[in-house]
Amino acid sequence: MQVTYWAEHAWLEDRVEHGVAIETTDGRITAVRTEVPLPPPGATTLRGLTLPGLANAHSHAFHRALRGVVQAAPGLALPGLGDDRSPAGTDRAPDSFWTWREVMYGVADRLTPESYFALARATYAEMALAGITSVGEFHYLHHAPGGGRYDNPNAMGEALIAAAAEAGIRITLLDTCYLSAGFGAQPNRHQLRFSDGTAERWAERADGLKADANTRIGAAIHSVRAVPVDQLSTVAAWAQDRTAPLHVHLSEQTAENDACVEAHGFTPTTLLADHGVLGPHTTAVHATHLTHGDMRLLGRSATGVCMCPTTERDLADGIGPALQLQRGGSPLSLGSDSHAVIDILEEARAMEMDERLHSRARGHWSAAELLRAATADGHAALGWDEAGRIEAGALADLTTIALDTVRTAGPPPRLAAEAAVFAATSADVRHTVVGGRHVVRDGVHQSVPDVPSALAESIAALRG
Repeated sequence: MQVTYWAEHAWLEDRVEHGVAIETTDGRITAVRTEVPLPPPGATTLRGLTLPGLANAHSHAFHRALRGVVQAAPGLALPGLGDDRSPAGTDRAPDSFWTWREVMYGVADRLTPESYFALARATYAEMALAGITSVGEFHYLHHAPGGGRYDNPNAMGEALIAAAAEAGIRITLLDTCYLSAGFGAQPNRHQLRFSDGTAERWAERADGLKADANTRIGAAIHSVRAVPVDQLSTVAAWAQDRTAPLHVHLSEQTAENDACVEAHGFTPTTLLADHGVLGPHTTAVHATHLTHGDMRLLGRSATGVCMCPTTERDLADGIGPALQLQRGGSPLSLGSDSHAVIDILEEARAMEMDERLHSRARGHWSAAELLRAATADGHAALGWDEAGRIEAGALADLTTIALDTVRTAGPPPRLAAEAAVFAATSADVRHTVVGGRHVVRDGVHQSVPDVPSALAESIAALRG
């Protein structure tokens, strides 16, 4: 199928061009012509600023059920979502990362393959409305509550793959190894459904997952506290043998660092380096509390780092050293993680703004550099190297930002990238194209007609 798009304005990585014809065949860009003042006959018009599709490099789809709930005043009752069986009182709004985690477990306990599909489909449809064309799903809800096995051992993962397909976006399923409650500790009753018992059994199950035109399969190490040190190399080797992306939560909390040093005498980054986990196909998520030595290990190995600023501030994690990491050799990508909001433009903006707060200086990244993290580098972290650029040979994945809203109106077209990064929100996304097909047209999702209702219904079902 051949489709030509005419972009009123398009960001071509280092500049904004007016009047760009983007020719596509069978889901790929075949030609890009600039200085085309009017739409060619039969072309589909994209009014506003057209970017490569945005990449959400870190997602936990089921966390979407927590939005607006875990932000309640600490101690407020959370009927139907918390865990009233816990002595910690986690049927109450959380006051720290660790009590937030207990509330999250309560939601995880309620999910089935069917209810997870419904929630993920709605969540991924929200991502499409936000201009996201690829998502990295950090997936560890493998089994039934209590650890019982489904007849199909990958029922939960396949539900996520099917949800992304119906919502119209690409997915990299980062199937996650999660074996321990902490250094030397057995999984708790919530975590039993996450665990395959050993990394070898995890690998056997993960081998059953299949990629397709819309899906890539990657691996993840949940964290150094959740995968025993003698199991790390098994996961790393599985990913290396398949040249698959490998992601890992790293140093999100100082408590994790302290426990790792106490257990092994090394920081989490050193532990990962010593067991072959770091490298150019690996992405460390968060990387908030690092030593200078940690940053050198990440940079010298070209390990990427996914920053999730809206979650990191929502959970009071801290501000990670993104600028130092990038200067040291680590490519940066962006993720919405717990989905406090789903807005990759906000993640890009927040990375710069957080660095300004930390340093009390401005201008650490240009709009173009932040857009690269949100597009090409994000897709590369997910194994979609052929996405994230508007050029011949790339996947025909596009996002168009309106330039005539109350947030974006005013700047001249040559500064449209700055308007998108520093003023626009996901509400300003007008079109989302995936594989040369309109998924969102004029702000309306084409296959999930009422995304707010789909979200509300799937979340209400979890509350019973």
